[in-house]
Amino acid sequence: MRILLTGGAGYIGSHTALAVLDAGHEPVLLDNFSNSVPDVVDRLGEIAGRPLTIVNGDVRDPGLVRSTLAAERIDAVIHFAASKAVAESVADPLSYYANNVGGTLAVLEAMEAEGVRSFVFSSSATVYGGPQRLPLDEDHPTQAVNPYGQTKLMCENMLMDLVRADRGWRASILRYFNPVGAHSSGLIGEEPTGIPNNLMPLVTRAALGEIDRLQVYGTDYPTPDGTAVRDYIHVVDLARGHVAALDALGKGEALQLYNLGTGRGTSVLELIAAFVQATGASVPHVTAARRPGDVAAMYAAVGKAERELGWRTMHDLAQMCADSWRFATRPK
Repeated sequence: MRILLTGGAGYIGSHTALAVLDAGHEPVLLDNFSNSVPDVVDRLGEIAGRPLTIVNGDVRDPGLVRSTLAAERIDAVIHFAASKAVAESVADPLSYYANNVGGTLAVLEAMEAEGVRSFVFSSSATVYGGPQRLPLDEDHPTQAVNPYGQTKLMCENMLMDLVRADRGWRASILRYFNPVGAHSSGLIGEEPTGIPNNLMPLVTRAALGEIDRLQVYGTDYPTPDGTAVRDYIHVVDLARGHVAALDALGKGEALQLYNLGTGRGTSVLELIAAFVQATGASVPHVTAARRPGDVAAMYAAVGKAERELGWRTMHDLAQMCADSWRFATRPK
């Protein structure tokens, strides 16, 4: 199959492009490089041993999406392209609704017009809001508490309505937990533009001396060491989950929904300790007050993806840390 990856030059998209190739499919990347760097495409080509097809443009341009679907003879779409910073979404909600909801709508409309009706959607565990129970399973109530989460939830609802209205559509919604790590080559990994919003890039920057120290927000949570607990998943495992979801689109229900995580919670201090042990680097850090909106613990129930997709994670926390460090310290 020929697979269009919107946001395909981004952190998760680039790793999924390689997973798509490994599965025998042909990836086509569409990206406007608003939160990625153009030379990642060259690095992908270096890993793959051949160039990958890249289209430079915005998913909110329906004409571009339609022409790409037609010209590249696309069979299915994996939709990553979105803004993803919670704090930024609170400060600038309109841009998030325009990009995330408007972009998804534009892609679906273009697909409808071109008769491409197989879709894998990059969603987020943020749609669950504050956990009512742990681990979080796919039946947990959704209650997004910030604009970013609301945009993901709105897109999920849009997909559900679309599949109910037209059974010709096949869609899979993947709710991510906390992607970390990098490709084992060290050539691609997480390289956010501006100030990172995720923990691991801040850990590596503290270890490299690019920031004075890592801020650990909150040490009085009801967790074993008082710091927030999250479910960290290696980005390569996450990428494999997309291929598993893609391959399952023709089986079972027309609309499928899966958590992608490890099913294990790791605290901030545990992650720092694991990073130090795996890399030998030091991570200067200091405690700070809790951030508004943060919850004590979130980790996934992953049994559904294991049963129905035959997918499970293969990388442990030590590997996540080692691969992140290899990418952070690669020759620039």
